[in-house]
Order: sequence, then structure tokens, then C-alpha cells
Amino acid sequence: MPAAASEEELREETEESMRTLCIDIGGTGIKGTILDGQGTPMADPMRVPTPQPASPDPILDVIEEMARALGEFDRVSIGFPGVVMDNVTKTAPHLDNEKWKGYPLAEAVERRLAKPVRVANDAGIQGLAVIEGRGLEMVLTFGTGLGCALYIDGHYVPNLELGHHPYGKRDLKYEDRVFDAECKRIGPKRWNKRVRQMIAQLEPIFNYRKLYLGGGNARLLDVSRLPENVVVVDNVAGLLGGIKLWA
Repeated sequence: MPAAASEEELREETEESMRTLCIDIGGTGIKGTILDGQGTPMADPMRVPTPQPASPDPILDVIEEMARALGEFDRVSIGFPGVVMDNVTKTAPHLDNEKWKGYPLAEAVERRLAKPVRVANDAGIQGLAVIEGRGLEMVLTFGTGLGCALYIDGHYVPNLELGHHPYGKRDLKYEDRVFDAECKRIGPKRWNKRVRQMIAQLEPIFNYRKLYLGGGNARLLDVSRLPENVVVVDNVAGLLGGIKLWA
């Protein structure tokens, strides 16, 4: 008679069979897919425009519609563009900000989908998909705004909002210099220069082993002019990292 599986083996088998609905909420678009137990997408990512006004109920409607369209799943991971504490959103500068202050997003989605839900900052989730887990690693995401995440030996340090730190003259913040609207205003060449200037300021402060650049506008970066320890990653990482919230 074969030996009975241990509790740990049973847990691993269960984990491998779990399907995770991963949602990435952005200021202009909401993306979603389902990952199998190994973190491989089971469906092509969906993308729909972020509803306006970008308040909780319309966004929950989109998440519910995506869940129906993508198929069966066992749990939900959500990347949110703002500060998140204990699955509750605290800020949302590129959504309908006031209505997201203190909003229990995980609880609200659980009521709609009847599945367990975990929520974290969107840049934080993107990093979980790409970091190596050694030393200090950092992520910057360039999209509607500027996202940031920090990791120490693979452990996520949440809610680092570097984009809101003052930068240069005229009371501007880092985000004001490199966010999407500014990129469109000044063009990719000048925008790339600003990104390189920002990296040059951050490196001696954080002394990261590796810096990862992602988000929708990362595709505009001139990789040939970036330092050796700076890596541009695919924007799909914002979905793929969702499975790590359950690790």
C-alpha cells in the first residue's frame, strides 16, 4: 500500500490546481487574465477602458464582467494604482480618489464573486513577477502615473509612493515629470532624458542591485542608454505577479 500523502504534499497539490483571476486596475485601462497553478496564463489578457468616473461601483462592474468572460477560477488577485493596506485602498490619485479612501476593495469583490480576494499596489505586484529575490531590488512603472515598489531579499516593502516626492523646481513631483500626459506633451526623446535623469538621482540613494522598468510606456524607453543594472520588463508582469499574493 502506498504511503499516505503528507499534509505538505496535499497542500502543494491543491496549490498547483488553483486558478487565479488576476486583475490590473489602471488609470486608463483594466486588464485581466486567469493563471494556472504554475502562474501560466490560461487565456489571452482582456483589456477594457477604465470607466469614468472611476469610482468603486463601475470598476467592480468591469471586474465582474471580466470574471464571467474569462472562465472558472478559485481566487482573485487585484493590482490597484494607489496605497493599499490590509486589502483596503487608501489613495487612488488617477481614479476617483475621494471615493477610494478607506474602501474595502477585497471585501467588495468577494461579495460579488464569492471567491477569496487579495489586493496590493499594482507596481508591487508587477515586481513580484520579475524580481530575482536577492538584495535590494526596485521597480518603477510608467503609465498614467508613476508607480514604485521596493524589495529586500524578495520581501515586498509596500506603499512606497516615490512618484509623489518633490523633484526639481516649480513644486513638481517625480510623477509630474514622467507621467503619460507629460510624455505625450514633450515627446519620447525628451521623456527618455528625464527618465535617465531620475534614475541617476535614485541609484545613489537606494543603491539597488537591480532596477526594473515596466508599465505601458516602458516600451518607449531607449534600452541602449540605460545602465547595466536596469532592466525593462513586459507590462504583462502586472498580471503575472498576482499569483505571488497567495504564496
